[in-house]
Amino acid sequence: MRGLTRSGRRAETRAALLFISPWIAGFLIFTFWPVVYSGYLSLTDYDVINDPAFVGLDNYRQMFEDPKAGLAFRNTLIFAAMSVPTQLVVSLGLALLLNAAARATGFFRTAFFLPKMTPPVAVGILLLMLFNGQNGLINTVLGLFGIQGPAWTTDPDWVKPGLVLMHLWTVGASVIIILAALRAVPQELYDSAMVDGAGWWRRTLRITVPMISPTLFFLFIVDSINALQSFTEAYTAFFGAGNTTYSNDAALFYVIYLFQQAFQFLHMGYASAMAWLLFVVIMIITAVQVLLTRRYVYYEGERP
Repeated sequence: MRGLTRSGRRAETRAALLFISPWIAGFLIFTFWPVVYSGYLSLTDYDVINDPAFVGLDNYRQMFEDPKAGLAFRNTLIFAAMSVPTQLVVSLGLALLLNAAARATGFFRTAFFLPKMTPPVAVGILLLMLFNGQNGLINTVLGLFGIQGPAWTTDPDWVKPGLVLMHLWTVGASVIIILAALRAVPQELYDSAMVDGAGWWRRTLRITVPMISPTLFFLFIVDSINALQSFTEAYTAFFGAGNTTYSNDAALFYVIYLFQQAFQFLHMGYASAMAWLLFVVIMIITAVQVLLTRRYVYYEGERP
């Protein structure tokens, strides 16, 4: 825009706003307004049929007294604490393998990413088929090695580990992102380390991980948010329509309970309060993670 007159800059600004106006309209109508309106509904008693009745903070007080809400929140935090590190470690390990496979990288990139295209509902159904304690494929394979597989879908102690393993089905996107970061690490750093006698493990810890730490941090935040909002796979497997065999409170995640309150019991005000509490929790957790970047994340070119 250098060299343009003030009127020319204004004309370009108007043109830019005109081009992005469909997105602005969509954001205001389908994102911003629903968020604001849900904040209002969280202060009301609303069942969709009758008009909202203002109740102040009663929904929030009820939430802290609701044992089911507490159970769902604990389940979600435990699942997130198990799932996020597991996904990061597996994604990093697969990306390191792909980075070492020079010729076949293209094929394996596609192979790892394809499961990401699987609909989450199908993944929930697959969970019941693969992790069935009686005749599931996972326990059948374990039996070949003389290992008695657990009741993944009915034992409360194994429900969350089973869901964590199923979430590994979709780590392909994270693998591709980490692989791109690995390709951007200067080869000179590895050459210097090898001259100094550093082995593969030391090079990985001292060079690879610090150099791709911004990417790992990004994935850590995104995976944390996704884990706190987990819904489709667990709901399909344990709370889907007509499913009375595998329902298990160990799989009652926060968003599942929110969905039940909103669309099964029509407690829209209470569900809106739950949604706003989840929003606040996610913002706090993300803020803490961002603060930690100053100590653990290295940005190339940034002065210490």
